[in-house]
Amino acid sequence: MRIRDSHRRGPALAAAGLLVVLAAGACSSDGGGTDNTGSAAQPPAVAGGDAAGGDAAARDQGAPEKAQSGAGGADLRVDQRAIIYTGTLQVRVDDVERAAREASTAATAAGGFVGGDQRNSDSADARAELTLRVPAERFTTVLDALTRLGKQERREVRTEDVTEETVDLDARIATQRARVDSARRLLARATSINDLVTLENEVGRREADLASLEAKKRRLGDLTALSTITVTFVGPEAAPPGDEEEDLGFLAGLRGGWSAFLGSLRVALTVLGAVLPFAVAIGVPVALALALTRRRRRTPPGEAAVPDGPVPSGPPPVPAARSGP
Repeated sequence: MRIRDSHRRGPALAAAGLLVVLAAGACSSDGGGTDNTGSAAQPPAVAGGDAAGGDAAARDQGAPEKAQSGAGGADLRVDQRAIIYTGTLQVRVDDVERAAREASTAATAAGGFVGGDQRNSDSADARAELTLRVPAERFTTVLDALTRLGKQERREVRTEDVTEETVDLDARIATQRARVDSARRLLARATSINDLVTLENEVGRREADLASLEAKKRRLGDLTALSTITVTFVGPEAAPPGDEEEDLGFLAGLRGGWSAFLGSLRVALTVLGAVLPFAVAIGVPVALALALTRRRRRTPPGEAAVPDGPVPSGPPPVPAARSGP
C-alpha cells in the first residue's frame, strides 16, 4: 500500500511543481514589462525560508524609497532640516580693541572665521563691527560668548528654513545630470557635421544649466553649514542707540538750524568759488567794452570837445573898430 501511495503522489507533486514554476515565470515577466530600469527577475521561491528572505529584501528596498519620499515633507526632525541662522548683536565694552580680538578668537576656536572687520579707534566714539562665520551647531554658543564680553544692548536672531529648496535642487541636479549624460551619448554617435554641431551646442547648454544648479546648491550648503553673526562693539562713551530720536526741544532745534545754516553757507561759498574765475575772466572784458561804448556815445563825431573848465557867462566881446589911415 505504501508503494502504491508513493506512486500516486509522485505525479501529483510533479504537476503542482510545474504549476508553481509557470506562475513564477508569469509574475517575473509582468514585473520586467512594467519596470524597464528594475533589477533582473528573481528566481522562483522553492522554500518558505527563501520567500521570507525575498519579503525582507523587498522591505529593505522599500525603506529607502519611503525615506526619500518623506525627505521634503514636514515630518523631518529639526536636525535633518536645512536652516540658515543669522544673528545681529551690539555690545558695550570698556576696551573695543580687546573685545574685537576676543571675538575673533572665539569664532576661530569654534571652527569658523572672520568674514569682515571694520574698526574706528577714536577714543571718544570707539566702534568695531565684525562679521563672523561659525558652524551652525555652534551658533548659540558663540553668540552667548560674545554677549559675555560686555553689556548687551541689542540682539536679533533670524532663521530661514530652506529644506524644500534644497530637496528641489537635489532633484533638479540629478535630472540635469541624466540629461547631460544622454546628450553626451548622442554626441558620441553623431555621424554628420550638422548633428555634431547641434549636439555640441546642446551639451554645452545642459552643462551650463547643471553648473548653475550646482552653484546654487553650494551657496545654500555654505549658508546652512556656516551661520553669520554681525557683532558691533561700542566704547563706554559712545552714544547709546535711540538717543538721536529722543533729542528734541529748543536747543536741539537750534543746533539743527545752526548746522543747516553752516551747511548752506559752505555750499554758497563753494558755488561762489567755482563761479568767481569765470566772472573775472568774462566780466572784466565786458565791463571795459561797456565803458568804451558809453564814452563814444557822449562824444558825437565832428563836434569839438567840450572844455573841461568853466564856461564864461555874458555876451561875447565885440571886436574894436579899426580907424582909417
